[in-house]
Amino acid sequence: MFTHPQQGIAQDEVLRLRQEAGRWLKGKREAAGLSQRDLAKAVGIDYYTFISQIESGRGRVPPAQMRVWAEVLNIAAREFATTLMRFYDPLSYELIFGDELALQAAEQARDELEARIARLEGLIARK
Repeated sequence: MFTHPQQGIAQDEVLRLRQEAGRWLKGKREAAGLSQRDLAKAVGIDYYTFISQIESGRGRVPPAQMRVWAEVLNIAAREFATTLMRFYDPLSYELIFGDELALQAAEQARDELEARIARLEGLIARK
């Protein structure tokens, strides 16, 4: 196993995955009605800019903090960790969960994206 979970993956793919993780986290934060500052305070981070770094793909949720992040965002800890593992350590995720769960996660992400698009289209239609 690699010393860093993303070794063996092209840098541009690592960045794309982290950005995707950031978008997912931002959506969950917004769904919980939290600002970046609110989330930072709730998970015990001194600087809310760290939330911005994570959401933009320049940082990662520290594994030791995943449980508290999940609680604050009203997500089951297992779901939170496995979703982030899909983005942060896709090689191990694939070995552990295989194609079936990866497909389920992709379908869930697609459904969430479709719901967000529908909400945006509704907002645009009102204007």
